[in-house]
Amino acid sequence: MLKALTLNPATLKTISIYGVSILNFAIAAHYYWLIYNKKIKPALAMWAFFTLAVGISLLTYMKEGTHSLWDNVLNTTDLFFVSSVTISILLFGDRSTRFNKFDLGCLLVVLLILIFWFFTQNHLITNILVQGILVIAYFPVISRMINTGKNNESYLIWGGMLLASVLALLSTEGGLAIIYTVRAVISIILLMGFMFWVDRKKISG
Repeated sequence: MLKALTLNPATLKTISIYGVSILNFAIAAHYYWLIYNKKIKPALAMWAFFTLAVGISLLTYMKEGTHSLWDNVLNTTDLFFVSSVTISILLFGDRSTRFNKFDLGCLLVVLLILIFWFFTQNHLITNILVQGILVIAYFPVISRMINTGKNNESYLIWGGMLLASVLALLSTEGGLAIIYTVRAVISIILLMGFMFWVDRKKISG
């Protein structure tokens, strides 16, 4: 009975790929709607960093090994998600989502890593450095919440992203893909914890 209910690795991978893809597309569509209707005010800098870093991460992952795009499904679908959200913010976001000096400093770090990759062609180290950028990419939204004392992020959106990241672990192949996915899980959990703390502080204040 238990044997009949057990899913083989190929089936689990298929479920993971379809599940992560559907979740990311659904989250992206909902994010567009929220931005267009001014329900949320996400930081443009964070999503611009995501677009650059996620793109570099996927390129270096593919260059480093012989994996397919779907062996790192979270990275693959993230690239569509973050780039389209960035465009949506550019089109419909308000002025408070534009770059500031802090954001420009973070962008400089991204450019330095790009230069390093261009001259060394070291895909492994570049990929690992990019994971650091994907952590730094959360700083603008955290800085924004600290400065305004308000949480403008959606629990539904980030909760869906967390679910997609956890589900992606079922199909992830290769050390770099595992690092990417685990980094995403930890980063989102920490961000959502900070969002909750800001909301609680606002209520108690």
